[in-house]
Amino acid sequence: QARLVESGGGLVQAGGSLRLSCAASGSIFSISVMGWYRQAPGKQRELVAGITKGGITNYADSVKGRFTISRDNAKNTVYLQMNSLKPEDTAVYYCNAEIMERVGDKYLELWGQGTLVTVSS
Repeated sequence: QARLVESGGGLVQAGGSLRLSCAASGSIFSISVMGWYRQAPGKQRELVAGITKGGITNYADSVKGRFTISRDNAKNTVYLQMNSLKPEDTAVYYCNAEIMERVGDKYLELWGQGTLVTVSS
């Protein structure tokens, strides 16, 4: 079965940077959209950034100009470069992807288990 595994979270001071990675593995035929969501304590999960197979991106207004999403299709990996981090960026970040498995005939929406990003002031 296909799965997503995130990495790169950690502790950082305000103004610092982190790079998150999410690698898809398993029985994969194709991956369409990949993206990042986040959920802060007591708040609803929200979309941070998304990217299509062709490289078209979209960002939440709160992260525009600070975060950059990219992907390496050959490695089935999506990245989130986070610069100028703020305390309000503190959250668990989840990778999301639409994947067609080799034995399937439709795209499935998969989620990683999350990686914690903590930004101190």
